[in-house]
Amino acid sequence: MTHVAIIDSGGANIASVRYAFDRLGATSELTTDAETIRSAPRVLLPGVGAARDAMRRLRAAGLTDVIRELQQPVLGICLGMQLMCEASEEEDTDCLGIFTAAAKQLSGSPDRPVPNMGWCATSARSPHPLLRHIDDGSYFYYVHGYAIPVTAQTVATAEHSQSFSAILARDNFVAAQFHPERSSDVGAKLLQNFVRSSA
Repeated sequence: MTHVAIIDSGGANIASVRYAFDRLGATSELTTDAETIRSAPRVLLPGVGAARDAMRRLRAAGLTDVIRELQQPVLGICLGMQLMCEASEEEDTDCLGIFTAAAKQLSGSPDRPVPNMGWCATSARSPHPLLRHIDDGSYFYYVHGYAIPVTAQTVATAEHSQSFSAILARDNFVAAQFHPERSSDVGAKLLQNFVRSSA
């Protein structure tokens, strides 16, 4: 049975994330303990809320270098994805710098309000194990006001008022802007791919 260390960066969606892993037969633990995180077979960095508050929490727990140095598969979701980038425009926040990109505020329009809330088609730019057996153009559930522009580390994109990175990947690190735990069967498949992944 696979175990997942869920880094406590604040936010209120942890119960649904843990339940999603339970349904896959994986155990999970919410923690800020560095040794627990280092020794876990899989690590998840979730997040809901503000980038500055989440980064303050990670720094206070002494976890910024711990996260950067992890060698096992690591998945960031929603705000967790943005925290894994170099910075966020949200309150001009310095982040972890795992991905060479910065989160930018989404631009809105009358038919594309901000935050972006709802189901968006997600299109692969390159193959990745996280997307194994997931149809291209599948719909995932998004809730966000900031997004990562498309970069060389982007493996999937979605559209709001402009294209943005839906999934980023670098070495053992991967991150999704959407909420897989709220994305029905396709989200469960993505989490299953993560649970079964190797670094």
